[in-house]
Amino acid sequence: MAAPLKVSVVSADQQVWAGEATMVVARTTEGEIGILAGHEPMLAILASGEVRVTLADGSKVVAEAADGFLSVENDTVTIVARQAGLV
Repeated sequence: MAAPLKVSVVSADQQVWAGEATMVVARTTEGEIGILAGHEPMLAILASGEVRVTLADGSKVVAEAADGFLSVENDTVTIVARQAGLV
C-alpha cells in the first residue's frame, strides 16, 4: 500500500482538520480534482464546495470550504480557505 497523504484543512482562524488519508477530493475553479499518493505537485484555486477526505479505514471527513487554495507537494495536501468547517 502506498504511503498515506498528510492532509491539513485550515481556515483563516483555525485548523479545521489534519491527519492521514488515502484520497482527497476537492472542487477547484477548473473542476473537481481527486488526489492520491504520488500526485504531481500543484497549486489550485478552490471553488466553494465540499472537500472530501477518505481515511485508511474507508471512512470520510467532509468539510465545506470557500475562497482559498489547495496545494499538493510530496504527498502533503494543504487546503487553506477563508472560510472552512466540518460538515
